[in-house]
Parts: sequence; structure tokens; C-alpha cells
Amino acid sequence: MRERGRAAGFLRDDIAAAIPVNAAQLPAAGLLWWIWSASQDQYDTGYDGALGIFCLLIFAPLLLPLLGLVLSAVLTLPAILLARPLLRWFGGPEWACRTVAAAAAAIGWGAAAALLLRTPFATAAAVLTALGLLPALGIAYVRTRSWSRWGLWWRSALACAGLFALALGGGIAASATGLIPQYEPPRLAPARLAGVWHGERGAELRLAPGGRAEARGLPAEPTDNDSTAPDSKDYVICAGTGTWKPDDDPYGTDRVGILLHFDRDCGLDTHWSVSGTESAPRLFALLGDPDDGTLRILDRAGD
Repeated sequence: MRERGRAAGFLRDDIAAAIPVNAAQLPAAGLLWWIWSASQDQYDTGYDGALGIFCLLIFAPLLLPLLGLVLSAVLTLPAILLARPLLRWFGGPEWACRTVAAAAAAIGWGAAAALLLRTPFATAAAVLTALGLLPALGIAYVRTRSWSRWGLWWRSALACAGLFALALGGGIAASATGLIPQYEPPRLAPARLAGVWHGERGAELRLAPGGRAEARGLPAEPTDNDSTAPDSKDYVICAGTGTWKPDDDPYGTDRVGILLHFDRDCGLDTHWSVSGTESAPRLFALLGDPDDGTLRILDRAGD
């Protein structure tokens, strides 16, 4: 019983140490994610990054302890529970067992994310491993210090500022040197635009090489007096046949796209722009207000 109580005490101390360590790394992780996402296709929606960073800085003192607790419970706690039997069974340095345990926990959650959210497994596992390593290794150091609870948190705040500055400098340098390349949409020839495209809610678009089109459950720009549009008034759902032709991007960006026209009265002619990559292209339309519209995406069947 005494041994069990001692183990519970160690676990409680580890979690208490992990929360501020997790909180310290989250702003830097969020900044790196923002820098990476800003280099991806924004689908002509723009990106209010300055406002997002400002809100992050304003609300961080309130959110970080809570987010640190969540991350500690989800990612750090399984790593702690796994590291102890690994150390007992195989011996070796404690940091090595903690590293293996953190990677194993991240791989498990990465597999769950790939299965449930259709996130690429390698990406999810790598990101979660990076998030799990610092707490898994840092709590062993924190437990050896006679810091008070407030002493731990103000050191966490200093570490948070340092990690944020490193992430900002590294992200700017990576973007400036091309290590994080800026997104460029593929320029597909009309022959490659032909084919079958699928979207959410059963949307389907068939583009024939001769310029004929057939659609089912496809969103289109609504007319001003269209009563079939949903409450958002951003689009109407159309089905039937029509025509398509290559079309320049109406927003003036360097994209190719198509202009789709339905034979019957169903919305306005709708521009679909090309996104994705050469090997896995996409079509997208920003319907309604360009500053606050509805984004719909179509993937080529078979990609």
C-alpha cells in the first residue's frame, strides 16, 4: 500500500511539472504552425495572421494553463506510465526510456488521428512526437528542483518567451531562405481538367473533353432573388448538364480554372479555381462574399 501511494505521489508530481512545461512550448508551436500554414494554399480567402497572433498574445495567460493541462493528460501521462515499466524492464538511462515512451504515445495518437480525422499518419506522429519530447524529458529535471509552484510558473513564462523568439526567428529565416517554400498552384492544361471531381455532401462534377459538363449536388453562385439558397445565401445546390471552359482567376492571381454554366436556370455561372498539386489537383470555389464566403472543394476521383 505504501509503495502504491508513493507511485501515485510521483505520478502527481510528474503531471504537476508537465503542465507548465507543456504550456511553455505551445505558443512557439502555434507560431510555427501559423508560419507553415501561411505558406500553404489559402484558397484566395486571405489570412488575417496579424490579428490571430495578437489574439494569441492577449489570451495566452488565460488559455495556456488549461491547454497545458489537456496536453499533459492526453500526451504526457501515457508517456509517463509507459516509461516506468520500460526503465524497470530494460534499464538504461531514464531519458532514453522517456524518449521512447513519448514517441510511442505520439505514434498511438497519430494512428488515431489518421483513422478518425484522415490526417497523414507520418505528419501527425511527427508533430505529436515533437510536442511530447520536451515535457517527457523536462519533468525529470523539474522534479529535482526545489521550486515553488509560482517559481515553476514564472520560469515557464521565461522559457515560453525564449521559445517563441526562437520559433519566430527560425520561421522567418526558413521562409526567407526557401526552406519553407511558398505555395504555387499547378497550371493544368484543359485536357487535364477533364474528368470526374467529387466534393463533400455528395457533390459530383463530370467534365467532358469537349466542353460538356454534368453535375450532381454541386454548389453554384446564387442569383439575387434565388429562393432555393440556404440561410447563408452563399450558394445554391444544382444538378443537371451544362458547359465548361477554361477561365482566368477572377481575383487576379496566377491560377487556371474553369467557368461552369448550367443549361437550366440554376444560379449564376460559377468559377472553379485549380488548387492542390500536379499529382493530386483540386478545384475550389469561394461562394458568396469574397471576404466572408463559403469555401467548397472538389477532389479528382481516384486521387
